[in-house]
Amino acid sequence: MLRGPERLVKVSVAPVAALAVALLSSLSRCSFLEPEHPAVSALSPYFGTKTRYEDANPGLLPDPEAPRRDPELLEDTCTPVQLVALIRHGTRYPTAKQIRKLRQLHGLLQARRSGDRRAGPAGGRDLGAALADWPLGYADWMDGQLVEKGRQDMRQLALRLASLFPALFSLENYGRLQLVTSSKHRCVDSGAAFLQGLWQHYHPGLPPPDVADMECGPPRINDKLMRFFDHCEKFLTEVEKNATALYHVEAFKTGPEMQNILKKVAATLQVPVNNLNADLIQVAFFTCSFDLAIKGVKSPWCDVFDIDDAKVLEYLNDLKQYWKRGYGYTINSRSSCTLFQDIFQHLDKAIEQKQRSQPISSPVILQFGHAETLLPLLSLMGYFKDKEPLTAYNYKEQLHRKFRSGHIVPYASNLIFVLYHCKNAKTPKEEFRVQMLLNEKVLPLAHSQETASLYKDLKHHYKDILQNCHTSEECQLPKVNNTSDEL
Repeated sequence: MLRGPERLVKVSVAPVAALAVALLSSLSRCSFLEPEHPAVSALSPYFGTKTRYEDANPGLLPDPEAPRRDPELLEDTCTPVQLVALIRHGTRYPTAKQIRKLRQLHGLLQARRSGDRRAGPAGGRDLGAALADWPLGYADWMDGQLVEKGRQDMRQLALRLASLFPALFSLENYGRLQLVTSSKHRCVDSGAAFLQGLWQHYHPGLPPPDVADMECGPPRINDKLMRFFDHCEKFLTEVEKNATALYHVEAFKTGPEMQNILKKVAATLQVPVNNLNADLIQVAFFTCSFDLAIKGVKSPWCDVFDIDDAKVLEYLNDLKQYWKRGYGYTINSRSSCTLFQDIFQHLDKAIEQKQRSQPISSPVILQFGHAETLLPLLSLMGYFKDKEPLTAYNYKEQLHRKFRSGHIVPYASNLIFVLYHCKNAKTPKEEFRVQMLLNEKVLPLAHSQETASLYKDLKHHYKDILQNCHTSEECQLPKVNNTSDEL
């Protein structure tokens, strides 16, 4: 049972009434932006990993707290008995590195001589001048921290999942919730905000207590699970710290598509093209996305680009994700084996307990991580793999690619495994089924396109990963032969 309000002394956020006002204000701002600023909705699908969750899931805009039940979800004779969810943190501030680049670009615009500030096409000030006067609004201390919109992402996700799977998220199960998180503040804070959303679900109208005072306790930090890439020596050496690993990213930056944008932006902002580079162009594009996601405003940065530019810049971001987190190198995905196996250990345990007529010890497992947590895992499972690799030289051929990071891992993205117990099963094998959801939509199986699988069949399909992928071996660097031929 959840602790009664009389035992809760700490209050971490304002009452729900104030939260409701904030939500209404935010929603009205979003709905106002769409018709008034079509350029924002036109650019939004191309922000890659900086994409708002509602842009990847537009059905949520009318009521972000109401669940959207996928018609493919199992029901009737199949009852969900366990849910394992991997959740990317909510909307965050830019990193300190991105903020420094933005400050550099802003400085270039402010350094323009007043005589260079020509009139714009409508007789007003030019865009470069407008951006020079536009407040940055970001400081180094923000460095990737979760913003209020990110907390809202998590609270609303909690409300939707609790409504979608009421038996699993019951008040009786609350004390058995298991939460794991990356050590990064944006993930820890995302877990806390999710719990506050559940409190709102259980106790409408009551302010949530401090997370430390909740019965299930705060999320447990486990970086070996949620930041496995930081603990894989082979990945760190051959990809993360390898200057040539992202060859295609660097080659695309100097390729014709990016160079055309570079010249166009230089002319638009009236700065020497030699003062710009692909990194500064990309940070300008992302600043449009940050202002939209964090502040709910269409800033002048959005006016620098059109849809064709946005597609090229999205590809640049996807190239990085592909070669660093996706199919570019085998170790990217193989480094996530431990996390994949952990998920199936939870499912195995739940089945064992159900078969023994015991209560499921952990009906809900929530794991908070990063885009870098989810993308390798989805690649390991065979999702979003294109026939040809993404390279610096096949941009046009890849316009209709499957690997689009903004559609896969926007802010607050989630990969959910739901284990069902099915009555009237003809054989013991048919008793347990599994469905996966990506961003709250049923994810067909990569190998069959079926929307559900017998649990034993799914384990058999991933037998190699479950039985033969050992992180200690996968992440071990090849031994260098130091034997000398000299006598």
